[in-house]
Parts: sequence; structure tokens; C-alpha cells
Amino acid sequence: MSFKDYYRILDVNRDTSPEDIRNAFRRLALRYHPDRNPNNPKQAEEKFKEINEAYAVLGNEQKRRQYNHLTSLSGYPRSRIMMEDVFSESVEAEVL
Repeated sequence: MSFKDYYRILDVNRDTSPEDIRNAFRRLALRYHPDRNPNNPKQAEEKFKEINEAYAVLGNEQKRRQYNHLTSLSGYPRSRIMMEDVFSESVEAEVL
């Protein structure tokens, strides 16, 4: 699994409030919901999944802290962080 910038996906800043993250998620989820994009259902579905994944992390205070810690490791954003589960007890990071 390669690193994804969830803040960029939701188009918010790192210091954004939980309420603003929730609002950004709702706005993007409505925009990219597959039912609202009948001309591009596959692309909309992929974007919708990505938005939900980002919100699952940034919308949860504990997961957001863990994510922020991971992104602060040695050279973010130049580094590539490889992991099976970002939020497991043991996380291995490979800096390229």
C-alpha cells in the first residue's frame, strides 16, 4: 500500500477543523457519488471510495493523529511510506 495524501484528497489544510473536514467530505461525496455521475460511473466510484477512505481517517481524531505522525516521518512528502495497515500497532516505514 502506498501513501495517500488524505488532506489533498479532501482539499483541506492540515490545520482544518473537524467540522470543516466533515463539510468537505459531504460536498465531495455528493459531487462524486456514482448515482450522480451516470456518464462516468467507474471514475466516480473510484473517486467516491477514495473520498470515503480519506474521511475514515481524517474524520476520526485518533486515526488523524496517527496519520499526522506517519506523515511527519523523515522527509514527508519526499518519502514513500509502505505499510499493510496504517493504524496497526506496528508500522514499518520505508524511506526511499
